[in-house]
Amino acid sequence: MRADKIEIRRAGPEDASAIAEVLRDSFIEFKELYSDGGFAATTPNSEEVLSRMHEGPVWVAFSGGVLAGTVSAVLNARSTYIRGMAVLPAARGSGVGVALLHRAEDWAAEQGCARLFLSTTPFLSSAIRLYERSGFRRNQEGPHELFGTPLLTMEKDVLPK
Repeated sequence: MRADKIEIRRAGPEDASAIAEVLRDSFIEFKELYSDGGFAATTPNSEEVLSRMHEGPVWVAFSGGVLAGTVSAVLNARSTYIRGMAVLPAARGSGVGVALLHRAEDWAAEQGCARLFLSTTPFLSSAIRLYERSGFRRNQEGPHELFGTPLLTMEKDVLPK
């Protein structure tokens, strides 16, 4: 899947099942590297996705009219926590991940946030490279594990809009 045009929109409750599927399909190849609890937290079911929608915005990205990725954000004081970032394997490298990160960053700036942060696992090397190319840097903040799955935290300053 290569993107000619990437469209991003805010997700609604009707998207919860599709988002849960994207999350599962995006991480299934890494399942053996996660603890059972870590994988379950990374791949929430549709009810859990609905619950997350009450905590902050969730966006979906379409490439060629096909759902290709998702990301969500949660306000945390003057920071925005990015979670649930996932791009389907067929869409990786097409710009979907970059577009989703830009959308989350724009939203954070609109909220007056000074910083974005996220947690990822050290074995998701292509995601880490994407975050680094997008200006994120590793820090020593926790959490350092998710139900036994190792984590690292990355942050990026948000430019005011």
